[in-house]
Amino acid sequence: MDVFPRAATYLQLNARLIDRLRFEALFSGGSRERVLSVLRGYQNADGGFGNALEPDLRGAASQPEPVEVAFWILDELDAFSDPMVPAACDYLASVTAKDGGVPFVLPSVRDMPRAPWWETEDDPPGNLVPTASLVGLLHKHGVEHPWLGPATEFCWSAISRITETTPYEARAVVTFLDLVPDRDRALAEFTRLKEAILATVTFDPAASGHAHFPLDYAPAPLRLPLFTPEVISQHLDVLEAGQSADGGWGGNWLMWTPVVAHEWGGYVTVLRLKTLRAYGRSVGGGA
Repeated sequence: MDVFPRAATYLQLNARLIDRLRFEALFSGGSRERVLSVLRGYQNADGGFGNALEPDLRGAASQPEPVEVAFWILDELDAFSDPMVPAACDYLASVTAKDGGVPFVLPSVRDMPRAPWWETEDDPPGNLVPTASLVGLLHKHGVEHPWLGPATEFCWSAISRITETTPYEARAVVTFLDLVPDRDRALAEFTRLKEAILATVTFDPAASGHAHFPLDYAPAPLRLPLFTPEVISQHLDVLEAGQSADGGWGGNWLMWTPVVAHEWGGYVTVLRLKTLRAYGRSVGGGA
């Protein structure tokens, strides 16, 4: 089934400019520089990202999680040489907790409209979400910055203490262990944690609510042996069949204000198309 034309129409009718441009750059030979130009508009003078790049954080001020969103966009464009990256790392260094990680969310979130789950204590500690994903992506692209070494050690230390985990933490840990250069150490920790990670996965593709499915952990093939080919194939079939009548895919979490349904819909639709292509499913178009 060629999902491309319906997805293109959905994005034109619903998505933010940045997600329409990402789609064009990734699937239609569009300009990657145009994506980067728009992404720069979300970066603040402190080097962090805000301005609803992460749709559930509506305020202008920088927060750690929008930096992760920006890094995933830079990753898909292979653009980690862009000046946005060292500026973002400078920002991360400025908000790092004493333990060496960046918090999940900073107390300044209280000054902005946001989804109800964006809450924190007054002096939050470092968190594997989003530190582990940020570190993994920086290592993947060979970035050198003073923040990276201590943040990497924070991740190793925090991961070594895990016995049970949660879906978002597990997804961040998978990203870190899949991308970090020390493969022997990564595989040892993965072997220790594999069952705990799998315990957070929803394998029933028909499950409703805010479930976390295999392709959320592995939106592209992993180096880590987390899922069998049969599991991935089954969930790819369900993903492909799950394209809505209007051509998009949406999030399965609370859409707490109308605009986020459109903004997340565009972002998630591009993500789903990337996943289908990463596993060899035809989605039409061409980069």
